[in-house]
Amino acid sequence: MVNGRAKGAAFEREVAKLLHAELGISFKRNLEQYRAGYHDDLTPDDDTFPWSIECKRYAGGSFNPAWWDQSVAAAQAQNKLPCVIYKFDRKPIRVAIPLGALIDDTDGHIVDVSFEAFCYITRERMT
Repeated sequence: MVNGRAKGAAFEREVAKLLHAELGISFKRNLEQYRAGYHDDLTPDDDTFPWSIECKRYAGGSFNPAWWDQSVAAAQAQNKLPCVIYKFDRKPIRVAIPLGALIDDTDGHIVDVSFEAFCYITRERMT
């Protein structure tokens, strides 16, 4: 049987390494996420990083709106933008972000982008 917490922690470490390789920003796992609510999964060493990251790793399924709600709550507590980085087995990493991070959107739409596109958007927002 697969340990869900271990699988999630391994994915958080993987995402931290990938983000460092793409953005040059170091991330550490936020262990407060297990003790209290409204915390992101990864904490950057750069305060200008605009996102509050929620990581999800599952065998299969589809994007769960509850993940978004969790990310929004954590992001609001930190005054950052919500972001869900997720992966299903044998599928590429995907990232859900608010459309309002890209264009003027007051309706709260969510867009789903590739990990590479997310890194591009992040670089653009940070310059």
